[in-house]
Amino acid sequence: MTIVSQSGAAAAAPAATHPARRNAALDRTRTFLTVLVLIHHAVIPYTYFGHTDDKSWLGFDCVVLATDSFFMAMFFMLSGLFLWPSLDHRPMTGSFARDRLVRLGLPFAITAVTIIPIAYYALALRETPQLGFAEFWRNMITVGPWPSGPLWFLWVLLIFNLIGGALYRISPQVIVPLSRLSRHGFIHPVKFFLFVFAVTALVYVPMRLVFGPSYWFEFGPFSVQASRVLFYAVYFFVGAGIGAAGVDRSVLCIDGQMAKGWWGWALLALVPYGAMWGLIYVKREILDNPDILPQWYEACYGLAFAAFSAAIIFAILAFFLRFRRTGWSMLDPLQNDAYGIFLVHYAFMLWLQYWLFDYDLPAVAKAAMVLVLGLTLSWIATSALRKIPGAYRVL
Repeated sequence: MTIVSQSGAAAAAPAATHPARRNAALDRTRTFLTVLVLIHHAVIPYTYFGHTDDKSWLGFDCVVLATDSFFMAMFFMLSGLFLWPSLDHRPMTGSFARDRLVRLGLPFAITAVTIIPIAYYALALRETPQLGFAEFWRNMITVGPWPSGPLWFLWVLLIFNLIGGALYRISPQVIVPLSRLSRHGFIHPVKFFLFVFAVTALVYVPMRLVFGPSYWFEFGPFSVQASRVLFYAVYFFVGAGIGAAGVDRSVLCIDGQMAKGWWGWALLALVPYGAMWGLIYVKREILDNPDILPQWYEACYGLAFAAFSAAIIFAILAFFLRFRRTGWSMLDPLQNDAYGIFLVHYAFMLWLQYWLFDYDLPAVAKAAMVLVLGLTLSWIATSALRKIPGAYRVL
């Protein structure tokens, strides 16, 4: 059961754009990633990776391997884009910290004692049908374990923001080297890609070798995947460097070279993605003890993971930058509610999967119902919550 709670946890970054203007391409990218979060959590019980239902489909394994490898990093990168512009438009960094506490800390605190217990109660009932919710809630809060599900993203993002705010107060110029690289990426995106890949591989591979791929630092509801915490930090501050340079003057400019070759980045991403599947085959079919993997294996997988993450992030960004002028998008109606949908969706997903568990339906049918109903119910709930006075400041 714990695989569902921790594997591939992801979240929608709040749209902390500066009020001057919105960037349609980035807004749609963020909304697209929010939908991917729901897809990920809808299909993971029906995979080999997180097989908590009798039904499964190999196609879902392909989806989960891809999403788990990049979308958390991409959310941190998108969140980082608005760090320096937000700090530049605040006379004191204290107001920035208060804003982030409201937008990130408050939702984490509230959902950790409401949405998360409600979600995990569905898993607990599968093992102990007579367990009452009050008893379950009390044990989770006082005894533990107290998982945070996908909401771990909020407190980690809050810490990254506070670190960024402290660095800005020490010296706003500390981000200049990354800004220069980002501006250079307007003409030479491949060089920027190689930089991102090199730095993320440099921090991820050693952490994977030390902690392994599955170990989580945990303290109450505060948890984060040990091997990836520095990996996420790099993507957050890469985003901060791009934002400090100005999106319209950086690698993410709609007229830049990266946006013109989105299909090339997509093809490039297939190479490390295929390598990851090759290594998974080696682990399952060739290695004598797949539970204790040699260091060379972890290092090779770590390099493929870092390469795929960077390539697919560049491909998705390039796609939305390239086609941002297409007018209305089916993602647009979800835009204002994307953050709220992320906050509440996990409870709906786990309860829908609980209710469908005993039905003899194909995995594809179950996943489709969980996705459609989960998205619909999360959207309705978010719309209702946003009508509460003052809720717009958070949601």
